[in-house]
Amino acid sequence: MGNNRHDELGLTNDDVMELYKVMLMARRIDERMWLLNRAGKIPFVISCQGQEAAQAGAAYALNKEKDWIAPYYRDMGVVLHFGMTPRDLMLSAFAKAEDPNSGGRQMPGHFGQRKNRILTGSSPVTTQLPHAVGVALAAKMKNEDFVTFVTLGEGSSNQGDFHEGMNFAGVHKLPTVIMVENNKYAISVPLEKQLACENVSDRAIGYGMPGVTVDGTDPLEVYKVVKEAADRARRGEGPSLVETICYRLTAHSSDDDHRLYRDADELENEKKLDPIPKFASYLKEVGVLTDELEKELEDAIMKEVNEATDYAEAAPYAHAESALLHVYAEQGGIE
Repeated sequence: MGNNRHDELGLTNDDVMELYKVMLMARRIDERMWLLNRAGKIPFVISCQGQEAAQAGAAYALNKEKDWIAPYYRDMGVVLHFGMTPRDLMLSAFAKAEDPNSGGRQMPGHFGQRKNRILTGSSPVTTQLPHAVGVALAAKMKNEDFVTFVTLGEGSSNQGDFHEGMNFAGVHKLPTVIMVENNKYAISVPLEKQLACENVSDRAIGYGMPGVTVDGTDPLEVYKVVKEAADRARRGEGPSLVETICYRLTAHSSDDDHRLYRDADELENEKKLDPIPKFASYLKEVGVLTDELEKELEDAIMKEVNEATDYAEAAPYAHAESALLHVYAEQGGIE
């Protein structure tokens, strides 16, 4: 038995297995989406690969029964934990009428599902941060017991919305946790051409909140800091900025070729930082995961991914006329 770190964090063996399952499910859905895209069956993929540990670790630190989340487009691990299903995600990828995010109107990765308290995302990046901050203001004004959680890439931390949202949250001591998943690239622009400071978290002090940088390939480390930030927000002590250092194991999207701006050595090295085998080996070391259990889990996940793919591929598209719904006022006023 190795050093049992999850026990020290108050997580049970079942908890960490569930956390691993979310990471693995996100990866397998994502891999399937790339295959479908290359086969010409779905138009677009924006990938979570390499960032699943940060996503699952953070989501697990929140209260999925009452907290509201504003995830960014890579956050499949977060939305799966909050209640989105593989079928939901596949319906979105195929742009079918039953897509819960937008009825097939939006690109994949634009999550939104009221029943699971997932705030609708928008194509311009970073707009989700002021939205999460606004919902946190509502929590404070109504004296309701929930926090908001918002994620973004490090490229987004250079947008005006980031600074306005951070400032507003800091001034009003709002119950929100802001997590930057720093994967070192804003599409093709490397980190050193985006920021003059060393860490994104260095910016937190300017907005009167604590900032911390952690290893985004370690879900337990991310769980710990997000839990501390969420607890702090619940106590009325205001917002926090968490920066998770991640690695984007794919191109920016299915329309991008990252070999044009990343050399082969870098791509090879990043594969060694894959959070999934890393966490699996921790779970085996502490005796929670066995080879047999791992195979069972893989089989169960692939069964679910296959069923979700088949269902979504066969599902109907939205009727063409529905493109005008929710754009103009309906006859006779709002229905």
